[in-house]
Amino acid sequence: MADGRIRYRVEDGLAHLTIAQPARMNAMSFDMWASLPGLLAQAEADGSVRAVVLAGEGERAFCSGADISQFGEKRSGTAAVEAYEEAVSGGLAALSRGVKPSVALVRGVCFGGGLALALSCDLRLVAEGARFRIPAARLGLGYAYANVEMMVQRLGPGAAADILLSARGFDAAEALRLGVATKVWPAVGFAAESAEYLAGLAANAPLTLRAIKLALNQLTRPESQRDVALAARAVENCFESEDYEEGRRAFAEKRAPVFKGR
Repeated sequence: MADGRIRYRVEDGLAHLTIAQPARMNAMSFDMWASLPGLLAQAEADGSVRAVVLAGEGERAFCSGADISQFGEKRSGTAAVEAYEEAVSGGLAALSRGVKPSVALVRGVCFGGGLALALSCDLRLVAEGARFRIPAARLGLGYAYANVEMMVQRLGPGAAADILLSARGFDAAEALRLGVATKVWPAVGFAAESAEYLAGLAANAPLTLRAIKLALNQLTRPESQRDVALAARAVENCFESEDYEEGRRAFAEKRAPVFKGR
């Protein structure tokens, strides 16, 4: 536990990944970055999982970024820097390119690599009082091209440039204006509001969620590299599914549908 860990549990159709290093504001160690792809692959392979939820342990921090205490060992010298960047980029890519929707629950501090993690998710549910910042320009760190690209895709070039070049902090209200936050709720009601939102998401048709996520993933690629046919087949699978019939029956019978992912 000296370097923290990412805890994993499945409940009510959601795979919960909890960043657990509270003594360091849930900073991500090298091993934690490296563990992300495997944990996300576990969620992808579990047919009961409808979506992935990423959160920080406690209420003080979602994630304060990469664990700076490791930089002398893990981010000094060309080979070490490359290995560290590969671990970070691999974790972020596994999160953003997964076939199931991903949601970040953000309380407290969301800095540096923590903000990159949140932005790699499809949705970011934020508690008032959360604070955001990417301080790379104040630390002299090179910010990876892939991370800049992801920020531009999510937020647009203007907002990405502002956050990166100024290295300034901002609050939940500005996060909502910039597109960093999807929803913002008061801290006192955040647990209940976010749980209700996630329950609604998890109750939706899995094949539809998959088709939408696949389309979203394709749209992050250059137009020449998009597999539109693959996205179209995913849509066809929805219309050929038992869930489509269940959705129509439930609508006609004025009841909540019960989807099975087939």
